[in-house]
Amino acid sequence: MGRAFEFRKGRKMKRWSAMAKAFTRIGKDIVMAVKEGGPNPDANSRLRAVIQNSKAVNMPKENVERAIKKATDKDTANYKEVLFEGYAPHGIAILVETATDNNNRTVANVRSYFNKCNGTMGTQGSVEFMFDHTCNFRIPANGMDPEELELELIDFGAEEVFEDEDGILIYAPFGSFGTIQKELENRGLEILSSGFERIPQITKKLTEIEMADVEKLIEKLEEDDDVMNVYHTMEEA
Repeated sequence: MGRAFEFRKGRKMKRWSAMAKAFTRIGKDIVMAVKEGGPNPDANSRLRAVIQNSKAVNMPKENVERAIKKATDKDTANYKEVLFEGYAPHGIAILVETATDNNNRTVANVRSYFNKCNGTMGTQGSVEFMFDHTCNFRIPANGMDPEELELELIDFGAEEVFEDEDGILIYAPFGSFGTIQKELENRGLEILSSGFERIPQITKKLTEIEMADVEKLIEKLEEDDDVMNVYHTMEEA
């Protein structure tokens, strides 16, 4: 198996477990998708993907419809996606993806978490190069051969395809998202969920005590409502 498989295995069950946090994220994704491409999912591939993800976290349909309606209101603020970079203790690189309607608030909060947890905020581009920006799709297995599917999807940008207990996962570079989404839809394959991840190129092994120091910062960041994802170069236990 490749790096995407190991990365997914290491993060499984550790992140994004709180239902309230998942719903908050979906709500922001809906607003950004609608503001970008309109409220019709048939004509808005980004919104279509978000609705698929809402089903994956069991978000009620009425919540989704309400969020779409709210997003069409001119008075509803749009969210700006902002990436923060820095270092946790023990030389662990940290990438923080946020979606915010108040950048000053988010900058101040993220900086305070780094400072309180003995980390250091970095400048733009200081650690982003250490991660591969990828997209992913989950589809039902339905008896399909992952290796055969991988060969068929290589021309559309797929780099790694593997099966776990929840279906088949397809990983590709960030820029291949639209191409693969379209091909899966053309094949009539159900997309259970999709998204983007940043996979560390190299990870660093820490002691349990050192890991606890890094986890303290990660947890602080993930508790913030503006934070969507936190990625790091610490080797998962």
